[in-house]
Parts: sequence; C-alpha cells; structure tokens
Amino acid sequence: MAETDTKNALETERLGKLIIKYAVPSVIAMVVAALYNIVDQLFISNAAYLGSNGNAANTAVFPMTVIAIAIAVMIGNGCCTFVSLHLGKKDNSSAASGVGNAVISVIAVSLVLTAVYLIFANPILKLFGADVNGETFEFSKEYFFYITLGIPFYMFGQAMNPIIRADGSPRYAMATLLIGAGINVIFDPICIYVLKWGMTGAALATIAGQIVSAVLGIIYLFRMKQTPLDRSCFKFIPKMTFKIWSLGVSDFFAQISIVFSMLVTNNMANKYGAMDEIFSQAQYAQIPLTIAGIVSKFFQITISISAGLAAGCMPIASYNLGRRKYGKSTRAYKTDAGYTSYRGVNFVNNLFNAAAAAYDAVRGRARKHVLSGFRRMVYTRAALPSSACVRK
Repeated sequence: MAETDTKNALETERLGKLIIKYAVPSVIAMVVAALYNIVDQLFISNAAYLGSNGNAANTAVFPMTVIAIAIAVMIGNGCCTFVSLHLGKKDNSSAASGVGNAVISVIAVSLVLTAVYLIFANPILKLFGADVNGETFEFSKEYFFYITLGIPFYMFGQAMNPIIRADGSPRYAMATLLIGAGINVIFDPICIYVLKWGMTGAALATIAGQIVSAVLGIIYLFRMKQTPLDRSCFKFIPKMTFKIWSLGVSDFFAQISIVFSMLVTNNMANKYGAMDEIFSQAQYAQIPLTIAGIVSKFFQITISISAGLAAGCMPIASYNLGRRKYGKSTRAYKTDAGYTSYRGVNFVNNLFNAAAAAYDAVRGRARKHVLSGFRRMVYTRAALPSSACVRK
C-alpha cells in the first residue's frame, strides 16, 4: 500500500510540493555530510594543544574525504536515478537488482580506497601540503589513519542516502545522516577536551557517527518498501553497474573538482606563505594552509546545497520519465536547474569578499591574479549540479 501511495504521489502530486518533500531533506543530508570535517575543525581550533597545526592537518586530510564522498554520491545518485526510472516503468525487479549492485559496488570500492589510503598515506598527505612543518605532518598522519578506517562506513552511509530517497523515504534518508552528525558533535568535545585524545579523538568521534549512519542504512535495506531485496538482487551484473555509475558520473565530477582546486590552493598557500616574513617561520608556516582550508570548506557547503537540490529532483524527474510523463519530468528539471543556478551565483557573490580577505592573509600582492582565477572557478562550479540533472 505504501508503495502505491508513493508512486501515485510522484505522478499526481503538485511539482512544488514534491520538490519540497524530496529536495529539502536532500539538501540537509548533503550539507550534513560536508559538515563532518568542518565540525572537527571547529573543535580542533578551540583546543589549545592542537591549535592551527591541528587545523592545518585537518585541511590536508579534507580532500581525501571529498574523494570518498564523490565516489559514494556517484554510485548512490546513479542508483537513485536507475531505480526511479525502472519503478516508473513498473519494473521493480530491475530496480531491486540495481540496489543490490550499488551496494556491492560501494562496499568493494570503499575497501579498495581504504587500502590505497593506508598504503600511500605519506605521499598523499605530502601531495596536499601536509608537510608544511613537522608538527602539522604528524597531526595529519594521526588524523588520516583513523579517518581512513572509517571510509567504508562513510561511503556506505552516503551512498545509501539517495537510494533510500528513491525508495520513497526522504525523511529517513535525512535522519540517517543527522543522527550520525549529532553523535559526532556530542563525542568531539568529549574526545578532544575531556579525554585529551587530540586528532585521534576528533577522528574517532567522526567515525562513531559514520558507523551509526551506515548501520541505519543497513537496517533500511531489510525494510525496502518499493524494492524489497532477496539474495538474487546481489548478483553482480557488470552492465547494470556500469549504467548506474554512468548515471552518477556528473555528480562525481562536481565533487572531484573541489579536490583539484584544494590541491592547487593548498600548495599555493604553502608556496606563497613561505615567501612571507612571518609565515616563513616554522612555527607559523601552517597558518596559510589553515586559511586555505577554511575557504575550501565554504565551497564544499556551496556545492552541497546545489547538489542536494539536484539530487532532490532525481526521483521525481526519473520516475516520471520512466512513466513517459515527459512534461512533468522536464518541469522538475527546469525548476531545479533555475533555482540551483540562481542560488549558486548569489551565494558566490556573498562569499567572494570573505575569500578575498583570506587570500590577502596569504599573499597580498598575488591577490589580483589569484582572485581572478578564483572567481572563474567558483562561477563554473555553480552550474555543475544543474548539469548533473541534465545528464540524468
């Protein structure tokens, strides 16, 4: 009965109401995912024994978590689109197999990524500027090791979020991440301030939240409303897996673009910082990297808001496309694309001055050239989530 109600709502409910029902929880979920690392940074910065070195270490590790979420949303959002399309076609069997293949994919890829991070930890951290000074590098290695152990849980929880949404439970999807984030917020001050576990404590608090989100996702797998699963659904089908990945690849590029910009920004901050009279001193060398990290995390929030809006339109547009209701499917895309671009550009305008001040702190005379490229990069990104919906 619940299945029928959900399907009928996607066909008959007013578009505005559907977008609010699906997009608002999606935006909240995406922003919460981005806030995991930022919350750690807030608590780390207020711990005197960690300070700016701890913040710089957090900045150096942040791109690796973005890589993880990029892969997870590619699989999860691709599956969301795949499932919605087949539910619209009344092909529940293929939809269920799609969920099974997505689950297999995210588990396999997360384990491979974890192994890569553990084996090549030092070169990866150096690539992103963690070796700016000895103390920052040691903090980075400590934090990265434990964060890496939580990667499988993190990726599974993130991938399950859009899958749960496609099954008609956007609020449950949102709750899985909100509860996990809440646990992170509760345990961070305990681990950092009370137990004095430092970067290890910050990482363990994050992992605790990620494990809870993953467990909630696993529980939902056994309670799928529209696509109940059995063992046959977990038979690996390469062609289906490739289709799911291809449907989510634009979301991957939207997230991975942040990683490339952080790679450049982190190293540029270290390079120009070393030319400064103050920041060239070892005890202050990490400050430009810390500033660059704060700016990068603002971008992550921007992308998360826009990507959340795009992800919210997926079940609506894809289901109605499967039902051959092209008018409603097109309107869902146009509504989302227009609002996403409008909000993205306005947010960038408000953010620009804050970013300028941050770069001034790194290297004043490079401001004009840096901010010129900065402006182009951000305005290009503002359109990426909308293009994600086009591909779907």
